[in-house]
Amino acid sequence: MTGTERDLTTELEVVEADWGRAIVDNDADAIGRFTTDDWQIVGEDGITSRETFLALVRSGDLTHETMSKITGSVQGLGDVAVLTGRGTTTGHYRGRAFSSDEWVTDVFVRGADGWRCVHTHLTAARDGS
Repeated sequence: MTGTERDLTTELEVVEADWGRAIVDNDADAIGRFTTDDWQIVGEDGITSRETFLALVRSGDLTHETMSKITGSVQGLGDVAVLTGRGTTTGHYRGRAFSSDEWVTDVFVRGADGWRCVHTHLTAARDGS
């Protein structure tokens, strides 16, 4: 890994850690600052828009207690970067507890206000993977 690749990885890991703290704090406004207006998250239930995700957090229907991520790879493409890693999360969705272990791919774009996520894709991890 070159110095530039290490710098980008470190920079995005800081963004991801700060974003994760905002999610665990269940702070919809702070979460929104890490995403573009057209951000989408894709998971086993399909596509969720930024607006829907933030509304769920604001209402209290979606809360997070823990979130962690281990970076697997970062690919820099100028002002676009793709971070893939393994993440775990616990929380509640509409009163039901959940726990997830997933492979996470985040696509970031760099603008005047720093790195913001435009797309998140989640894939359930299998035991032992």
